[in-house]
Amino acid sequence: MRSVVVTGMDVVTPIGVGLERFWKAAQAGTSGIRRITHFDPEGLPTQIAASVADPALLGELRGAEGLDALEPRSVVVGVWAARSAIDQAGAMSAVRGPRAGVFVGTAGERQDLRQLGAMAYAGRAPGEPVTPRGFARELARRAGADRSYRTLPQYLAARLAGRFGIEGPAATLQTACTSSAQAIGEAVRAIRRGTIDVALAGGAECIVSPIEVQIFCLLGVMSRRNEAPETASRPFDARRDGFVMGEGAGFLVLEEAEHARGRGARPLAELAGYGSTCDAYRITDEAPDGQGAVRAMRAAIADAGLEPAQVDYVNAHGTSTPMNDRVETAAIRQVFGPHADRLLVSSTKSMIGHTISAAGAIELITTVLALRDQVAPPTINYQVPDPDCDLSYVPNRPVAVPIRAAISNSFGFGGHNDCLLVRPHGG
Repeated sequence: MRSVVVTGMDVVTPIGVGLERFWKAAQAGTSGIRRITHFDPEGLPTQIAASVADPALLGELRGAEGLDALEPRSVVVGVWAARSAIDQAGAMSAVRGPRAGVFVGTAGERQDLRQLGAMAYAGRAPGEPVTPRGFARELARRAGADRSYRTLPQYLAARLAGRFGIEGPAATLQTACTSSAQAIGEAVRAIRRGTIDVALAGGAECIVSPIEVQIFCLLGVMSRRNEAPETASRPFDARRDGFVMGEGAGFLVLEEAEHARGRGARPLAELAGYGSTCDAYRITDEAPDGQGAVRAMRAAIADAGLEPAQVDYVNAHGTSTPMNDRVETAAIRQVFGPHADRLLVSSTKSMIGHTISAAGAIELITTVLALRDQVAPPTINYQVPDPDCDLSYVPNRPVAVPIRAAISNSFGFGGHNDCLLVRPHGG
């Protein structure tokens, strides 16, 4: 079977732009969660997030990539992370042409309700009521002149394909919190079956907006620790009260191993295993028995030809919601048996919040860095043990440890479960 290696990767996160800056902040246990400032959150139950909406940062990234002011934030951070990953891999020529593909996990960018309302009223005839036809006509009229079409989910994949000359498959996946993990997994499958030799794969998400925060508040799944935002995301801690929304982007360059060798690229890791399942349970919840997660982890481990006892680190989905952390812990125990007591398990979301569609990519990149440096990053804000969450969660400080193989878990609304396994190339 054709093996797949990672030859480049980069991130934009609330705690650092660029791979090494992010990794240094993650090992230091830095929190990127703050009170929302790019819109007024007053009156909302949750008024905090880990966003990348700082105008100075966005201006710098737009300038670096030559992007105009109409590009949505998710596109700005996605293009930057993708281009930087390609540069790190020295793959600008390798991604050009029909033997390369682009696989993106994103939801696009939601339009503000005020924008939609303005379009609805602008599309009505004088003295006439608002109609769907009038709204659609106005939306179409504006599409060529403003950002409307740029908010569509498939826009980023098309943008990246055009920018870098990627002429193979261009796929957009939207499976909620597993989107970019699944995008990466499907890129691996495309390389293995010989459809392509190189893939640009990852995700971007910037949905900290009035409508999205309102929706998640109504679902009752977000932390309300507005007075102490840096400590609000506390996966596996007994006092956790919900997740915190995050934003960012992560992209990787994946290659068939011999293709990478042929052009002199240095692999950072082998992406050796992928498992993807669905709970087939409910659209808003994971199944409480965790069997979909169990099957996804087992599939990834088997796909890599390993035994559970050969995995030393798990980058958990670890959302900081009462149910997710309990179910994930039980699933890990079921998969790893007695070895679960020797595993190190940590959650990147404790620092950067839940970046939704981008989470799988950013967390896989974190896992590759953990493998590279043989160090497990911390779960910050872990203070009070929960009897139902009884694994080694790397509390508050990184731990240096031999890591032979590591997995990154992603579980999403709709019962989606995706697990990716990395190990040293040749290991």
